[in-house]
Amino acid sequence: MKTKSTAILLCFFGGGLGIHKFYLGENVAGILYLLFCWTCIPALIAFVEFFGLIIMSDRDFNIKYNQGLASASGPVSAKDATSALADLKNLFDSGIITAEEYEEKRQKLLKSL
Repeated sequence: MKTKSTAILLCFFGGGLGIHKFYLGENVAGILYLLFCWTCIPALIAFVEFFGLIIMSDRDFNIKYNQGLASASGPVSAKDATSALADLKNLFDSGIITAEEYEEKRQKLLKSL
């Protein structure tokens, strides 16, 4: 499992070479960073990505880089769970998901608390 703090450190110290891209499983981007590292453009992009990783929530990081393991870094906070339940209810009310899907996802979310 990839950790956000490791990705941030790799981006800061080895971002110009694309080390963080290899760590995050984006090998093609990592190779491009290596090929163009002499231009300093990858270093500038990595600088922006560094701040992007810092402000990214743990939940979003896990969804993007850990195959959707939103609760991999521990229990879901009450604020996140409340927001997710509200979104789920809106999907049910608008008819996008069935009652069975709604109940299954609601139970799964409540168990993660």
